Amino acid sequence: MMTPRIEPGGLKELGLVNWLLCRVLSRAAGVRDARLFSTLGRQRGLFRAWLRFAGRLMPGGTLSRHEAELVILRVAHLRQCAYEFDHHLRLGRRVGVGPELVERLVAGPTDPGWSDRHRALLTAVDALVTTKNIGDPEWAALSSHYTEPQRIELCMLVGHYELLATTIATLRIDRDF
Repeated sequence: MMTPRIEPGGLKELGLVNWLLCRVLSRAAGVRDARLFSTLGRQRGLFRAWLRFAGRLMPGGTLSRHEAELVILRVAHLRQCAYEFDHHLRLGRRVGVGPELVERLVAGPTDPGWSDRHRALLTAVDALVTTKNIGDPEWAALSSHYTEPQRIELCMLVGHYELLATTIATLRIDRDF
């Protein structure tokens, strides 16, 4: 394991508001210290603005929590982001993403167990991560299952978790245990 480039902060580094937010978020995640939050919280104002944005995507988005977790876990898998994958395995279990679904997520959208709706969703995720775009046939398949606001949100959700995977890798944030 590599040494974090920026250590998670405590009360002194985070300030009272961010420290309290980190405690609540860690408890909700089921860990002692959700290191992503206590690291990003060191950039105090940006952290709170990011939390507001992130919260509008998940859990406050128009995609179901179940589908949002499928999207996030697929991004984490494709980006090989163990922190993100571990964190969302815990959250995903709460909304029905069990071991069988995780196995299918790792296999990808061509796994025969997916519904047409979820196959379209995961194909779009793969396209966004690998090519940074969704082709017309894939967009048409996505459009037959998801509303316009949901399709916009999907692009933002994938982009957001790509941003986090990049930040986690660059800052070398340790996994939560």
